[in-house]
Amino acid sequence: MAPFDRSRGLVRHEAMHWRPIGDGKVECLLCPHVCKIMDGKRGVCGVRENAGGRLHTLIYGRTGSTAVDPIEKKPLHHFHPGSSVLSFGAPGCNLGCEFCQNSTLSQADPEDFPLSEVSSGSIPRIARENGAQGVAWTYNEPSIWHEWSIEGMRACKGAGLYTVYVSNGYINEAPHRELKGLLDAMNVDVKAFSDDFYRKVCKGRLQPVLDTCARAVEMGMHLEITYLVIPTLNDTDGMLREFSKWVVGSLSPDVPVHFSRFHPDYKMMQIPHTPIETLLKANEIARSEDVRFVYLGNIMQGGYEDTRCPGCGTTVIERVGFSVRTANLRKGNVCGKCGRCLPIVGEVREGWREDYPRPVL
Repeated sequence: MAPFDRSRGLVRHEAMHWRPIGDGKVECLLCPHVCKIMDGKRGVCGVRENAGGRLHTLIYGRTGSTAVDPIEKKPLHHFHPGSSVLSFGAPGCNLGCEFCQNSTLSQADPEDFPLSEVSSGSIPRIARENGAQGVAWTYNEPSIWHEWSIEGMRACKGAGLYTVYVSNGYINEAPHRELKGLLDAMNVDVKAFSDDFYRKVCKGRLQPVLDTCARAVEMGMHLEITYLVIPTLNDTDGMLREFSKWVVGSLSPDVPVHFSRFHPDYKMMQIPHTPIETLLKANEIARSEDVRFVYLGNIMQGGYEDTRCPGCGTTVIERVGFSVRTANLRKGNVCGKCGRCLPIVGEVREGWREDYPRPVL
């Protein structure tokens, strides 16, 4: 057990990916911020602290939100569709998105949020007891949980569970590559196809996120991308087209893209909901640039969450909310009409889903 800091109610665990830089300072090498942290201070993420000239994580083995979700909630539509996933979240994030739709967790300090202790070795048991086929690190940025999540992934691999990150993609190459063979799937939020947007609105940079996506594909991780469409900020035809071209040219036309509807939240209460027409435009632009699988999230109409064969247009998976039903799908990933093999990983579990999320712990 890591030493308990009684003065602040925190548990410290020595971090990975850092180096001393003199005068008691350390440099964190986990994410592209490469924070230089003085003794007693924390990095941008708020959960990695210099204590006595050594970098520690404050959320190792601590979870602030644990639930069983449908995999479609992440959203992952081509990865074990219809399955249930044990989901962990904790305080902290290495970006500061002004539109964050989970800010009560991601922007909280660890000492100000009720945390439960979970050992990495107990994760498979908790998943099995709750009927989950996999485990996700989600709700906040999972990469800042690197020390605990990597141990949890090893336990999951030994137990036959799949593993998922729902991430902003702001991670350096070395720690990301440590996840090869351990992390099965990522959904990465690409917030906008503009570095200026990232710097002003997210307090980060675009290129490291694009690099993470390309690296995930190169390492054989299943990748899906979410693009939250925010009126007047990242919804121009030009930006959506450049984003779509990047997906096809730098990743693969088979990478699923989820255009999600914005709702006012956090520091952007003045921005209206995304018009449905804007999402339809994004869908049209992406498909015109040969993105083969486009989904529209946070809307309940039109069958825009269904999976269709890009060869013949046949609907092969129908979705209503988080409920999944196959149609014209054979052998798990073959179109029943034209015989095209589709990029769907894992078996499809059909069923009507009304009991999610289910809190755990």
